[in-house]
Amino acid sequence: MSDIASWREIILKGHKTFPHTSWASTHRWKPSPTAFFILILGLSLFGVGEGLLVVAGIGNSPWVVLSEGITIQTGLNIGASTALVSVFVFLLWIPLREKPGLGTVMNIIVIAAVLGITVELLPPVTDFRIAVLVAITGVLMVGLASALYLTTQLGPGPRDGLMTSLHNKSGIRVSRVRLMLEVSVLTMGWLLGGTVGLGTVLFAAGIGRAVALWLGVVARLAQAR
Repeated sequence: MSDIASWREIILKGHKTFPHTSWASTHRWKPSPTAFFILILGLSLFGVGEGLLVVAGIGNSPWVVLSEGITIQTGLNIGASTALVSVFVFLLWIPLREKPGLGTVMNIIVIAAVLGITVELLPPVTDFRIAVLVAITGVLMVGLASALYLTTQLGPGPRDGLMTSLHNKSGIRVSRVRLMLEVSVLTMGWLLGGTVGLGTVLFAAGIGRAVALWLGVVARLAQAR
């Protein structure tokens, strides 16, 4: 397959599995410098992407809808609310016996911090057309971020770990567990005053495709090394 054809295949079909990368860690708590850098880069981009959805103002991802609802009700900034939600979800791992890694801990810290900083620094978008573009950019950025940090093999984030643990314990399909979790947190966040709208729909419809797309790009780049 030619380079042009292979890149076209990635764009059209994405990647359905996690590619093997040279930076993948063999130990969840002992990353190489490269793996740690890619982990932090991915989590930082994740925070920026979620922040773009917030400043777009047309609807957040389900978990950030919940964080925003908590912010509205408590007066905490959205970064602190996100960290609070992440810690609570992480504590739910205890009875499920899910094993964390360095990526799990850094997920809680970095995403919350960068999300809060992004929302503080960027002004709210007032033009609807620009808001849609900003929201789409946010979804694509979260997809890239996920493809980067997940390929480090340093442990799942709190939400991903909860999803896979519930799947393993219940036998219910991962997709159904994810749907139940996200509908639940979306509903709670909406009831607390979080923003639900077109951005939420764009995230729900596009995030899976965005992750697959960027996993394909990462796989292609890994092969070129």
